[in-house]
Amino acid sequence: MDDLQLNIKHNHDALAVALKRSPNIAYHKVNELAQFVGSHYRVDLQLHFPIPGKISDLDSYGTENISLVVDKFRRVFPVPRETVKQKAVELIGNDAKPKDAYTYEGKEGAKVIIMPKGSIEVLPGSIHFWCKIDDRRIRSYGDWMIENVYFPKNS
Repeated sequence: MDDLQLNIKHNHDALAVALKRSPNIAYHKVNELAQFVGSHYRVDLQLHFPIPGKISDLDSYGTENISLVVDKFRRVFPVPRETVKQKAVELIGNDAKPKDAYTYEGKEGAKVIIMPKGSIEVLPGSIHFWCKIDDRRIRSYGDWMIENVYFPKNS
């Protein structure tokens, strides 16, 4: 996250010029930066703009609606799904309402509703933050997922 935000900040002026020319160009440019940063960590990092007008908010780039894909073919968590859900409540607090999701055809998944901010979709090979990541608690949950689910030290 920090590297992504640093790269976006470093390229702020170029992104502003791209945005003036076309929101589509800005979208592609910021996702090129995300791909560049993600490649350093062996992940596919993607930024999304589910609300089209949000593309004009340069200051929000890299702070919300981010997907981190580690292995799109992984079907099950390397830790119990209940642990993934429990850690959400532990690290985010009572604002987190985890539930099972995407459990079909042998695939596992969970969704963490964050009141009133949005949600986090948690899959065995990816995590999708559909919320602002401005809260240390949300970042700590993402960090826990990276260290314990996606890149555990004992594997």
